[in-house]
Parts: sequence; structure tokens; C-alpha cells
Amino acid sequence: MTTDQAANVRDSTLPATHSTAGILQRPYRWVTIGACSLVFLAAFESLAVTTIMPLVSRELNGAGLYALAFAGPLATGMIGMVTAGNWSDRRGPAAPLYASVALFIVGLLIAGTAVSMPMLVAGRLVQGLGGGALTVALYVVVARVYPSALHPGIFAAFSAAWVVPSLVGPFAAGVVAQVLSWHWVFLGVVGLVVPALVMIVPVLRGMARNPKQNGGTPAPWALRRISWAALAALAILGLNLSAQIRIPGLPVATVVMAAAAVALALVSVRPLVPRGTLTARKGLPSVILTRGLASAAFFGAEVYLPYLLVEQYAFPPTLAGLTLTGGALAWAGAAAIQGRLGTRLAHSTAVRIGSVLVLGAILLALVTTALHWPPAVAISGWIFAGGGMGLLYPRLSVMTLALSTEDDEGFNSSAMSISDSLGGALALATTGIVFPAFTTATASFSGVFALTALVAVAAVVVAPRVLAPGAGQPR
Repeated sequence: MTTDQAANVRDSTLPATHSTAGILQRPYRWVTIGACSLVFLAAFESLAVTTIMPLVSRELNGAGLYALAFAGPLATGMIGMVTAGNWSDRRGPAAPLYASVALFIVGLLIAGTAVSMPMLVAGRLVQGLGGGALTVALYVVVARVYPSALHPGIFAAFSAAWVVPSLVGPFAAGVVAQVLSWHWVFLGVVGLVVPALVMIVPVLRGMARNPKQNGGTPAPWALRRISWAALAALAILGLNLSAQIRIPGLPVATVVMAAAAVALALVSVRPLVPRGTLTARKGLPSVILTRGLASAAFFGAEVYLPYLLVEQYAFPPTLAGLTLTGGALAWAGAAAIQGRLGTRLAHSTAVRIGSVLVLGAILLALVTTALHWPPAVAISGWIFAGGGMGLLYPRLSVMTLALSTEDDEGFNSSAMSISDSLGGALALATTGIVFPAFTTATASFSGVFALTALVAVAAVVVAPRVLAPGAGQPR
């Protein structure tokens, strides 16, 4: 699963007791089970891939493409999100959901049968395209199928569908990779996706068109937004590939190409986010920017933590994956705590505390790597990173909606998801350049954590600007 999918699902903090009664009644039972199953499988795949990727990289000799295997799906996911949203507005969510699941399966098959790192990355790109579209299509299904009173329940169920993979996903993936092969971490999911989709098919039959169109002219294709999303994705992929282009005697050329790719990505994203986002204007623009910076720092460091434990501390993949479990549980726990506190904890305070916790955890990983401290320091530190994300992510979501009107809720929600994906993708692409630039493993990992720490510092600086001047606490 891409960076925006995790955020949307984890943001739900409502109690489970409020979430299960209505959504499991006869009219909604199978669509609820099917939708939650799709979320579960996407969540499992996201966590599992992070666990096994060090093994995959070693077997396929793909260290140079390690970051692209993570950043690529985030990039193509942006195209999937924008396209599926527009497609759903035109014809309803049925066709986009079918297409997204098909792409997700094709990506799994390509990655699961990969015999080289480029082939695996190609599968991951297709998987990301389908995964990004899947999230949007499922959210439209929820809006069309469930009455508004049941929306909190189904989103809480989606959150619960993330908890179990967080507990067992990394460990299970490590066991499968060690006992069978890492290939089956991809292929094993394929046989479970289709039954999950089948449960939703009956309700999709009546969604061929957008009911709001009343048989009239469908909404036009938003080709401009899709084009900008595609250009941003290409820039991110180009940033990753620039690390592979080595011009003898001209190392500056690589830096210039990388800088050009970053600039192109930022120019491309401007029409997709509120005006003033890239300059950290106070209020909603800083909310969106903080979201992207937090994603970049957290996910940019997280994918290298299991890699560090496997390469530097000889951890088996099963044990290395437990690091992700700790962070995920802390994320869920902190999200629940801030949900219970409600307005007693100001939104801006939660965002500031969360960003500081993420920065502190990355600094612990950096010091552990550079000074060869015991791995327990970095592992325990990552629990604070998860807790920080659990505090700030839900509050940024609430603020985005609170600072939106009915006319721009969709655009702002999309901007938040795009900021998630772009932030994570740019961070992973840049770390993919930094990691192979050093001659020793210690220096490589230190460089990655230093870079993500700088991004976390930027999040700490922007976090106080999430409230507009003179604005009170958004409801």
C-alpha cells in the first residue's frame, strides 16, 4: 500500500464498539467484509514488502533500485488517485474499482515472478497505480452505499483492518520468505484479492453511472489534473533513475539532474494543492505541507530501518520486521489517545508534539548507526516515531476538513493525499541517491537518516503555522 492509503486508514480513531453493529447488518454485510478484506490485504502487502525488501535486494543485486521499489508505487499511485476520482465522478465507482483491483493483481504477479530488480520494480509501479486508484474507488463506494450515519463505523472498520497486519504482517512475511521464498509474499496475496472483490460485486452492479448525473452529461475528464499528476510521477521516477546515471568525471551532472527532477515535481504539484502550500502560508496550506513533510521524514526513514538491522546487525527478516510492528502499534495507540482527548488537546499542539517525536526518533536511528550503539536504541526510538504520527496525522485530517467548504472538500482531501504520496516519494527517491553515494554501509545508512532528519526539522518548523493568524481551534 502507498503512503496516502496508510494515512487515510489509520486516521480513523472512533471506538470499535460504535463501528460494527450497523455495517454488518444484512444490506451491508458482504460489502463491508469485502471492502475491509481489500484494505487488510493492501495493508498486509505494504508492511510485508518493507520487511522482505532487504532479502529481495540482496538476492537480485538491486541495492541501487532499493528506494525506487518504494518510491515508484507512491509516484504511480498519484496518477491512480486522480484518475480514479475523476472516473468515479463520470461513471460511478464500479469500473474504477474493477480496474484498480486488476492492476493491483497484475503488479503482484509481475513482482512475484521477478527474476531481476528492474522487473520487480516494474511490478511495484503497476501495483502502486492500482493501489492508489483502489483507495479512492473504495471511498466512493462507501459514500454511495452507506448512509452518513454509518460512515464513522465503516472507516473505523478500515482502521481495524490495519491493526491486524501491523501485528502479524511483518512477522508472517519474514516466515514466508525464510520457509518458502520471498516470491510468495507477493503471489500469496493474489488468490485472496479476487474473493474479496467478489463480495462487493452485487452492490457495484447499480453503480454504473454517477447517480447525481440523473442520466445527463457525465462530468468531464479532468485531463489537466491527470496530466499534472503524471508529470509529477515522471519527475519522481526520473529522480530515482538519475542515481543510476553515472558520468565519469562529472559527478555534478547527477546532482544537476536530480535537482531538475525535484524542481519539476514541485512545479507539477502546485496545481494539485492549495495556493501557498509550497511557501508554507499559514492555515490550510501549512496543514497540507506539514502532512507531506511528516510523510517524507517518517516513511523515508522507516523503509531503511529493517534494512539497517539486517545488514549491520545480522537480524533475520522476521525479527527485523517487528520494528515496524512496534511503530504501527504506537501509531494506533497514540491516535486512540488523541481521539479520546478531543478538544482538550489543541490541534496545533498535537501537530507540534507529533513532529518533534518523529524528529527525535530519526535522530536516535542516526546516532545508533553512526556510533554503533545497540540496535535496541533505534528499535525503541521508532515507537516514538509511530506515536508522533498517531498524534499529528488524525489532527491534520480534521483540520483539512474543518478549513474546507463544501465546494473544496474534495480538492483539499485530494491535496492531502497527494501531499502524503509526493512527500514520501521524494524522500525515498532522494535517499535512493544518497544511499549508494557512500563507500561504507555505516556511512550510507547515516546519510539516509541525516537526510530524513533534516526533513523532520522542516516539519517541526512548519508545524506551528497550521493555524491561520487570529484563527481559533478548528472544530
